[in-house]
Amino acid sequence: MVAARITVNGKEAPISPAAPHTTALDFLRERGLTGTKEGCAEGECGACSVLVARPGVNKPTDWVAVNACLIPASALDGQEIITSEGLATVGEPGTPATLHPVQEEMAVRGGSQCGYCTPGFVCSMAAEYYRPNRCAHTESGDSADSADSADAEHGPNGFDLHALSGNLCRCTGYRPIRDAAFAVGTPTDEDPMAQRREQSPPAPVATEYTQDGSAFLRKNTLAETLQLLRERPDAVVVAGSTDWGVEVNIRSRRADCVVGIDRLPELRELRVESDFIEIGAALTLTEIERRLDGDVPLLAELFPQFASRLIRNSASLGGNLGTGSPIGDSPPVLLALEASVVLADADGEREVPLADYFTGYRQSVRRPGELIRSVRVPLPLSPVVAFHKIAKRRFDDISSVAVAFALDIEDGIVRKARIGLGGVAATPIRSLATEAALEGKPWSTETVEAAARELRGEGTPMSDHRASSLYRSAMLGQSLLKLYAQTTEAVSS
Repeated sequence: MVAARITVNGKEAPISPAAPHTTALDFLRERGLTGTKEGCAEGECGACSVLVARPGVNKPTDWVAVNACLIPASALDGQEIITSEGLATVGEPGTPATLHPVQEEMAVRGGSQCGYCTPGFVCSMAAEYYRPNRCAHTESGDSADSADSADAEHGPNGFDLHALSGNLCRCTGYRPIRDAAFAVGTPTDEDPMAQRREQSPPAPVATEYTQDGSAFLRKNTLAETLQLLRERPDAVVVAGSTDWGVEVNIRSRRADCVVGIDRLPELRELRVESDFIEIGAALTLTEIERRLDGDVPLLAELFPQFASRLIRNSASLGGNLGTGSPIGDSPPVLLALEASVVLADADGEREVPLADYFTGYRQSVRRPGELIRSVRVPLPLSPVVAFHKIAKRRFDDISSVAVAFALDIEDGIVRKARIGLGGVAATPIRSLATEAALEGKPWSTETVEAAARELRGEGTPMSDHRASSLYRSAMLGQSLLKLYAQTTEAVSS
């Protein structure tokens, strides 16, 4: 077994003697790369973001920004990362480094004051700078306030501000940061990081990293992984580590054995068949979003509201379902889509409808040693869909209530209704009573108002620091009224 190591800014760095739970953030800072900062240790502020070379969607390699505070350094074994220090071009000894274009724009447009958050912003901005299909709307593209900008969140240079949705700044104000983002040009042919996209990323490697009695393990195949889990049913399974990383940082959780599954090829497939779409459990949400490219409209509504781009660059559907959280954002959507999960262990596979998957608070039918291999979405899809997330912040926040709708309406009659709910019970649930109140009825004000009264009573919403039970119930009913108003406006227009 080759010693675990990471290529950092073009140079190999051994992971040893770091403990298996040591985050990539601490690993980098211990090596003097202090541009990577800890702000929240939960993946909410982006001060820790770095770039990772990952399999690309439009090119062999994508530069992807991730939260270094959440990912164990051992999970990056064999991979290639760039920190804010690695973006600048270092010249001959005695000559100053040349700033990267995103660093230059942040400097000249006043995008930095105390500087604490700046390296993280720069890394997230660089990931968007190198996004292969980013294209300018105009030739000039220099003014952040150009009328040719697609909208307030997309610059004339094609820069998507959602790339910075996971980065927080407490002193500069976001206007100069937006100005810098909307002013960057496109990479030149001589740009080494742009050239790097044309080559394949580092291939997955098997990892057996043990230190001080604990281990991080990654196998080459799903079969080997399932056999390992049979032998080590106590192991913690991680993909993007966006949930486990918080447990390690905030609650000081430790595990004797952590098994990484994010690089297993069997969990990274996306297939479109005649009667279903199958999504690998370890594909990141960003990869799913870009590969589907809007082909599943309800998922397309979910993705921009799921945490931040930094989190979506690591998080997976398998991980979101595996935690069993009643406030995860993907379960209501997948329930409305009538999805099922394919569970695999060393003896074989079984398919379970998602409506039967959850059994209690953070509990499911998944047995020890089983993994979620994939999620299956049946076809055809319902044409009338919506995802309503009620939260205190527009982005990067936990839902107070989440509601997903998928309706078939033909000749003014609701032929089929599927509604998934989150945040209103111990598990994500289907809104069966409301579905029954809609199906076979005209899509009318009277029907919707009656169904909205049913929806207000679904689940057992509680009061907590996010919302009261009365507010949650009110938002359930209001969400259906909102959907009706939106569909009526669409028809009348």
